[in-house]
Amino acid sequence: MNHRELLLGSFQAALAAADPLKIVPQHLPKPPKGRTLVVGAGKAAAAMALAVEQNWPADAPLDGLVITRYQHGLLTNRITVIEAGHPVPDESGEKAAQEISRRVKTLAVNDLLLVLVSGGGSALLSLPVEGISMNELKATTQELLRCGAPIQKMNTVRKHLSAIQGGKLAAACKAPVMALVISDVTGDDPTHIASGPCSPDPSTYQDALEILKRYEVTAPKAVVEHLTRGAKGAIPETPKPGSKIFKRVENRMIATAQQSLQAAARFFIGHDIHPAILGDSVTGEAREVAKVYGALAREIKQHGLPWEPPVALISGGECTVTVRGNGRGGRCAEFLLSLAIDLNGAEGICALACDTDGIDGSEDNAGAMLMPDSLSRAQKKKLHAGKLLENNDGYGFFSAIGELVVTGPTRTNVNDYRVMLIL
Repeated sequence: MNHRELLLGSFQAALAAADPLKIVPQHLPKPPKGRTLVVGAGKAAAAMALAVEQNWPADAPLDGLVITRYQHGLLTNRITVIEAGHPVPDESGEKAAQEISRRVKTLAVNDLLLVLVSGGGSALLSLPVEGISMNELKATTQELLRCGAPIQKMNTVRKHLSAIQGGKLAAACKAPVMALVISDVTGDDPTHIASGPCSPDPSTYQDALEILKRYEVTAPKAVVEHLTRGAKGAIPETPKPGSKIFKRVENRMIATAQQSLQAAARFFIGHDIHPAILGDSVTGEAREVAKVYGALAREIKQHGLPWEPPVALISGGECTVTVRGNGRGGRCAEFLLSLAIDLNGAEGICALACDTDGIDGSEDNAGAMLMPDSLSRAQKKKLHAGKLLENNDGYGFFSAIGELVVTGPTRTNVNDYRVMLIL
C-alpha cells in the first residue's frame, strides 16, 4: 500500500467499527408485551432505523419516526424517516419533532420506547419551547456555531430552549425507555449527544446565560428573556440526575470514538506500522492543536522519541474553529492546513483528518489528506497557505491540490478521525 492507501484504509476501518447496520442488532431489546415505538434523531438515524427493522421479529408490533439530515435517508418500511436541516434547524425538523412528541405521549406502561440517538440530533430534533420561534432558534444556533464554543456548551443552551431535549423526551413517556446511543462527543456522556433527549441534565438556565456571555453570543431578545426567567425559577428546570423519571430509562452506548480508533490501530498493526492512540477526546482550536501535533511528529522523526518510526499517531475528538474569515472549510481542513504550514514540507510525514459523518463542517467533503509535497504543489498554483488559513479556507487549499476526501454520507458519527504517519 502507498501512503494514501494506508491513510484511507485506516479511515475505512474506523468507519466500519461504527456502522449502525453492524452494531445495532446486538443491542436490541426483546419486544415488550405491548407495542414498540421507535423514535430518534441524528446523522445515523436512518441506518439505525433500518438495522432495527431488519432484526425485529416480523410478528412484533413496531412503528416509529426518526429524523436525519438531508440526503442521509434510507428506504424503510415500518419506521418513517424524515430529512431535516443540519447544522441549523428548520421547519421540517420542528414538524417531525412535534410528531415524535405526540406519539411518545400515547405509549402505555406495557409498551416500549426505543430511541435512536446519534450526533447531529441537537439540530435535527428541534422543538422550541413555547415563546421561542423557529427563526429565533435558527439565529441562536448560527451564532453558537460561529463563536467557537465546544459542543457541550452549545448543547447546554439548546437544551434550555427545547421542549424535547435535556431529558424531556423520556419525561413525557409512561413506558420503559431504551436509548441506543452513538457518541459524537468527547467523554461519551449521553447528556451531550443530541442534547440528551433521554438523559438527566446537570446544567441550568444560569449556565446557559453564562455561556452566551462568555462566548459573546448575540441571541434574540426572546431567547435571553426565556433563559433569564428560567434562571430566576419562573420556568421549571430540565430533569436532573437522581430524578425518578430515569429509573425506567436506559441509555446504552453502542459506538464510540475509542472503538473506532482501536479498529484503525488494528489496521496499522496489520501493515507492520506501530499505532499510538493519542486519545479520543482531543479538543481546542484546530489550528493550535495542529502545531502540537507538528512538534510531536518532528520529535519522532528526528529523535525517535517517544516512538521509533514508522508510527501512526491516531486521535479522535472534536476541535473547534473560531470563524474569522469567509472561506470554506471545516475543522478537519483547518487542522491540516495549519499542520501543513507548521511542517513546511517535512519529508516522511503525511496525515489525514476526516469527520466520520462524511461532512467536514458544512462542506461536501469528509476532510482531506496532507502529503509532504502538498505545500509546494499549492505554492506552484500561487496559493498562499497563511492567507487561506486566516480566511478559514482549508477547503479551498486542499481542493486546489486534489487532496479532499469525499465519502458522501456515512450515516454514522463518532466525531473526527485524525492520523499522522511518520515513516
